[in-house]
Amino acid sequence: MIIDCVFCEIVAGNIPSSLVYSDDMVMAFMDINPVNMGHALVIPLKHFVELSDMDEATGMRLFQVTMRVQKAIRASGVPCEGVNLFLADGEAAFQEVFHVHMHIFPRFKGDDFKISADWSKQPPRSELDEVAAKIRGAYTEPRNS
Repeated sequence: MIIDCVFCEIVAGNIPSSLVYSDDMVMAFMDINPVNMGHALVIPLKHFVELSDMDEATGMRLFQVTMRVQKAIRASGVPCEGVNLFLADGEAAFQEVFHVHMHIFPRFKGDDFKISADWSKQPPRSELDEVAAKIRGAYTEPRNS
């Protein structure tokens, strides 16, 4: 457990949560400041600050449980015509709790949640190709051991 991590305190049972699901790798619970009712969080039990700290098995389990919780939200009767998933990784990306966590936002027409960005930017293909090459050069596959 990391000192001053609210999610580690929840995992340890020191802070109450409205539990949706828990296993030996992850847990899901309701957000105490929901975007919409039904807003859930899925977290790894082990403390990881950022995605790059987390092993792939935990990441796969995190997403698998995220998929199952969003399906349960849709089937629960909670207002949900759609879903946004949100994972903030780093302060610049609006991460406020520095323990990896996935938000599941139930969405419905007329809700108050908004995502704003300038979607009109269209860089030239040459710039996209250059950035893709940089990322491709840094991409690694795990080694078989």
